[in-house]
Amino acid sequence: VFGVKWTCVLEVASHFVILKLSPALSTHTHSASERAVESLSMLTIRGLRAGTAVETRLLWLASPLTNLHMATIAAPPSVIAIVAHTRHMEACSLCSFRPPVLEPADCRNAGVWAGARPVHERSGRNREVDGMRGREGFVNNKFVVLWNSNVMPTVLRGLQRRRCSGRRGFSAVFASVKEPVIAKPSSGRRASKEGTSNPDDKLASLRRCFETAGGIGIDAYIIPSEDPHQSEFIADCFMRRAYISGFTGSAGTAVVTKDKAALWTDGRYFLQAEKQLGPEWQLMRAGLPGVPTYSEWLQYTLAQGSKVGIDPFLFSSQEAAELKHSLLKNDHELIPLEDMNLVDQVWGESRPSLPSAPLRVHHIKFAGVDVATKLENLRRDLLHIGASAMVVTMLDEVAWLLNLRGNDVPHSPVSYAYAIVEPSIATLFVDESKITAEVSSHLRHFGVEIKAYDMLLPDLERLAKMGAKVLLDASRVSMAIVNCFNNACSTYYENLCQNRKEEHRNGPAARSNITQERVDQELSGPEGIYNASPITLSKAIKNASELDGMKQAHLRDAAAITEFWDWLEKQIASEEGALTEVEVADALLKFRAKQTGFLDTSFDTICGSGGNGAIIHYRAEAESCSVVSNQKLLLLDSGGQYVDGTTDITRTVHFGMPTAQQKECFTRVLQGHIAIDKAVFPEDTPGFVLDVLARSSLWKIGLDYRHGTGHGVGAALNVHEGPHSISARYGNMNGLKAGMIVSNEPGYYEDGAFGIRIENLLAVCEVKTANNYGGMTFLGFERLTMFPFQKKLMDLNLMSTEEIEWVDVYHEEVWEKVSPLVGGDALEWLRVNTSPIAS
Repeated sequence: VFGVKWTCVLEVASHFVILKLSPALSTHTHSASERAVESLSMLTIRGLRAGTAVETRLLWLASPLTNLHMATIAAPPSVIAIVAHTRHMEACSLCSFRPPVLEPADCRNAGVWAGARPVHERSGRNREVDGMRGREGFVNNKFVVLWNSNVMPTVLRGLQRRRCSGRRGFSAVFASVKEPVIAKPSSGRRASKEGTSNPDDKLASLRRCFETAGGIGIDAYIIPSEDPHQSEFIADCFMRRAYISGFTGSAGTAVVTKDKAALWTDGRYFLQAEKQLGPEWQLMRAGLPGVPTYSEWLQYTLAQGSKVGIDPFLFSSQEAAELKHSLLKNDHELIPLEDMNLVDQVWGESRPSLPSAPLRVHHIKFAGVDVATKLENLRRDLLHIGASAMVVTMLDEVAWLLNLRGNDVPHSPVSYAYAIVEPSIATLFVDESKITAEVSSHLRHFGVEIKAYDMLLPDLERLAKMGAKVLLDASRVSMAIVNCFNNACSTYYENLCQNRKEEHRNGPAARSNITQERVDQELSGPEGIYNASPITLSKAIKNASELDGMKQAHLRDAAAITEFWDWLEKQIASEEGALTEVEVADALLKFRAKQTGFLDTSFDTICGSGGNGAIIHYRAEAESCSVVSNQKLLLLDSGGQYVDGTTDITRTVHFGMPTAQQKECFTRVLQGHIAIDKAVFPEDTPGFVLDVLARSSLWKIGLDYRHGTGHGVGAALNVHEGPHSISARYGNMNGLKAGMIVSNEPGYYEDGAFGIRIENLLAVCEVKTANNYGGMTFLGFERLTMFPFQKKLMDLNLMSTEEIEWVDVYHEEVWEKVSPLVGGDALEWLRVNTSPIAS
């Protein structure tokens, strides 16, 4: 074909065209390779104009055609898809190509087509491919895609050529699809070694609930980590995923079918999940190559047409819609079980009760802006969007908007509540037993009504009857809430149609009442306005009072940590100084609790000695934790909630003599930390643009870390907030703005050996630059965290003069701001640890 050698060109009943370049092509010169690619482009558009082209259903390009402009094949309307490995398609132009470019996962469960070998190889053996077997059924324009990227097609197994009977020849459709990368839990490995494993009674009970769920039965059930408000930290009564699986990490999703149970979590929790999951559970390491999402896993695990149940209060409307669409690829049905949660049925009377801690007023000297002003600004934003009302479901947004704080959720000063904001009134939906006299007076003063927590849905129905246009943030508002409002809107328009029919039946007199004004008013009825919550950005940009409160809270926090580290070093050095990780975390809490305005920790303290430090979100348990010693690195990540601010700090130390490797790794992490701290960038720069600065030094020696570099932090609110972040995930396009607070926490983790992380909180601020190109505003960072780094872990030979100077300047600032707050031995400890490196 145009002088290019092909391994094979197969046509099967005019339905498939498979083109695969000969390996010999790779030996061509650069110019010859370009000509070959051009020829392939011509073939795909011109070669398909023959009679077979009209019926061509799938075009497969297996070679790395990085210079191919796919726009050239837009003409053949019958081509329904291109299956290609994305790394082969990065430089391709897809602008004009209408058919979808399918990812391998999209083809994973595509049916029976078990395709074959090159035409010269006629072996019809039926063997497995990487543990997968071609399945029967789904012949109509669907395909089984089997391909192991590590072997040539000639060594594939299990290609069930017999299923091609009745068609001329046979085809090979290949994609880079593998079995899920599943790490068998350590508990499962132990059970396998012992030859026995106890059945999981909770799973058995849950599966018995499948039979009658929703009145129709289900085949699988998804248990997310969230509560009805999509919170990160949740009350004990909502820890359903932890209860059913045994995995206690803050992020993860469990999926249970009639014969399988799997849990998805990210890189922060791989080691923890492996330790905690029982033998009946499979750990799915989300984000690693070859690991499907749970929706993809359900597609090929369940038989066609299965029913998948969820609690619609625990999924955002957006998540539920995406899940429903994904499941439809194999005719699965998503079943929202609105009146029951199956895990709660298993949990029974032992499930903890709903929290009932009283609300408190967040004083104006800390909030900076009163409720009336916040409501006025929100209503202005709603008017601009075209909405007349908004449902506020995120707990921190309710708290921020109404200047309230609570104590329902561990580590977060929030209360379980909803709010609805209308043009002239705002309503708080909360357990009324939480309302104190002070809170009641505060809300009445700003015209905020109070209704029972479970009255939200009836109030949404009221808004629909009134014809309200309600802003719904689909990424945050639950499927149950959106369904309730949409159903009420449907009822409104159905009643409107019915009324019109009746008026027409009643004759001209009744119809005379129908004016154009009335028609316009009725047709401009209720509607869901799907838009991001305006509160999110307003809350993220701190005002002067909030920033001042954060600075004051960090200074008191630094004083507590200084006293703690002085005490801890003495304990480790003493002969009776054996302390466990839990004891260290408990001691730190006691030092913080002495500070004015301290309320709680801002998250569970992460105290990891040695290999435990490599578990990114490790949580020490009294019965299994390690002893902190002078032979290992210690990673301590902790934070406090104060009446005026929220803190989050991580330090890594060695109480003995660190190895050269540990010093190099620490130093490279520190270099990334310094690079972020010193960054200057245009306003509205997304955080992912800065992320490379934190990783660059590690990348130079082939190292990296599996978490983001920075997250937003609330002012006396949640320790994690959006919309901004600093992360390698480039999907977050929210730009950084002055007043935002973000963490700076690069790290490095060596499984089973040690973990290193260095974290400060930073406030985004304007900086003066020598130039203002295009009139742009440039931003930088102001440090909030004031605590020294351990100097003996620094390899000064790796550090530049500027980096060493940065450390000295920072330590000098720490001394100036914190030394007035401590005394005695703690003051001497601070003096020594903030002295210049050269000394």
